[in-house]
Amino acid sequence: MINSTMSLALPAGRRACLSILIWHRVLADPDPLFPEEMHARRFTQTLAWLKQHFNVLPLTQAVSMLAQGSLPSRALAITFDDGYADNLHIAAPILQKHGLSATFFVATGFLDGGRMWNDTVIEAVRHWRGETLDAGELGCFKITDDASRRSAIDGLLAAIKYLGFDERDKVVKSLAERCELPSRANLMMTSDEVRALADSGQIIGAHTRFHPILARIDAAQAQSEIEDGKRELEAIVRKPVDLFAYPNGRPQQDYRAEHVEMVKAAGFAAAVSTAAGVSRIHDDVFQLRRFSPWDRSRAAFIARMVLNAVQQPKTSLLAK
Repeated sequence: MINSTMSLALPAGRRACLSILIWHRVLADPDPLFPEEMHARRFTQTLAWLKQHFNVLPLTQAVSMLAQGSLPSRALAITFDDGYADNLHIAAPILQKHGLSATFFVATGFLDGGRMWNDTVIEAVRHWRGETLDAGELGCFKITDDASRRSAIDGLLAAIKYLGFDERDKVVKSLAERCELPSRANLMMTSDEVRALADSGQIIGAHTRFHPILARIDAAQAQSEIEDGKRELEAIVRKPVDLFAYPNGRPQQDYRAEHVEMVKAAGFAAAVSTAAGVSRIHDDVFQLRRFSPWDRSRAAFIARMVLNAVQQPKTSLLAK
């Protein structure tokens, strides 16, 4: 009965819509600093709901069927961004257990011991053991418990996020040194782990090299990030990489029309944004929408997915 009702809002064929979920990590256990972050037990439960109520497809197949007007009702694809090691060690086995696949968009510049700037900030604050963290021009933060530690992280991320690429790197490096955070990390996959993920049947997509906000760097840098990320991944997985995810992914704010053209020229077949909503037959396959419910009950999760499909999206895509 639930699936039949859902199919009215999420029909098949030329009126079909494609829901694409976006996640980043699947932790082994809940993180007290980030209780909303996906973890193994919750991911297992969520995949059970998806398998029962949606037709989960590999993204490459889903994009092809969308263009042909042949999607099934309740069509859905799963994606992960950035290239975290837990994608292979925790998420992939759970996906395999449920007979499902996902697309993993990997930023190659952080493989083999690197760490994304935001994770450096998070781990630096987590590592700090004093009661006051003096982050220089970024501010001074009282650290007394998990709530204040999270507040400091949120404040620092907001202050750093849209700095220029070089300035951001300098500021984050200074913060890490102040907190005595080790430079090498194991948060992201190694090249061998990315290859293992691909060999297991999961799809690997490109996500630039160093995850810059494309709209904040010059055209030559943006083109290099897009093309070199693709080339490096293809060398790792030894097969074509046809899908791309815009870093941060908000149209106009994080990427612009010229970056869409760069992605097309680089030879990708489709690309995903982080604009909420679903994609339909006449939508731009180089700006596919993505969304993930945060609800903890099955009923609320399903309702949120349906609303995401039928409500007018707040974020407009760039004109083709």
